[in-house]
Amino acid sequence: MANNVIIVPARLASSRFPAKPLAPVKGPDGLVRPALCYTWMAACSAARALGPDTWCVIATDDDGIAQMAKAEGMEVVLTPTACTNGTERCAAALEVLGEKPDLVVNLQGDAPLTPPAMVAAVAAMITSNPDLAMATAAVRASPVILDHLQSDAAAGRVGGTTVVCSKSGRALYFSKSIIPHVSPGSTPLESVLLHLGLYAYRPEALADYSAHGPVPLELQEGLEQLRFLDAGLPVGVAVCEAPGWEMIELNNPTDVPLIEAELARRAAMEPA
Repeated sequence: MANNVIIVPARLASSRFPAKPLAPVKGPDGLVRPALCYTWMAACSAARALGPDTWCVIATDDDGIAQMAKAEGMEVVLTPTACTNGTERCAAALEVLGEKPDLVVNLQGDAPLTPPAMVAAVAAMITSNPDLAMATAAVRASPVILDHLQSDAAAGRVGGTTVVCSKSGRALYFSKSIIPHVSPGSTPLESVLLHLGLYAYRPEALADYSAHGPVPLELQEGLEQLRFLDAGLPVGVAVCEAPGWEMIELNNPTDVPLIEAELARRAAMEPA
């Protein structure tokens, strides 16, 4: 694959977890870094998996995030505060950069546990299916993940996102509720898929997305990808094998210790 860009959208404002890109997270080496640093590391690892012509950039509207990122050696582009979500921010970043890559990967700033293989799987899916406007990733919800989702729901927290697909692997709907419904205490269904904060787009699809404008279900669920479905743009879902750690995203402050534990668990699995 050539001429790919991995964009990591990062914004300061968040109703669930304000300033979460700057939240302190302890790494396996015992050092505390802003959370965004770990997603940047994941993006750089993914770039190596996609090939030598893949590069990474942080897209933010906040000077504080930009200054921190630059100090940590990240490439940064400032995007308008008017961007309502990460996909709009990716589209804006391309305009600011003046670039038109073959493929745009959006690795959301709250997904530091994303393995390179998943990025490669999503990129491969859209590359091999020219009718797709966008591709994204999911894993089958483990009992631990399902319990995490149900605990968040019981506590009134908005946690992870689930997705249901057609037999052909096209997305039918995404929700911050658990879909399909699973009764508490029941055996998890294989069809419960945890959606991950990872997207691959064709540049022209990003332009179509921005032109379409926000839609009611997108705003109600707080899920940007629903705009693609509303616009009739086909979305592929790469159902990936779960890695040896739990794919927990940084949605709430309570997720920080869980992510720290999974970072340590992942490091213990890596060759010495």
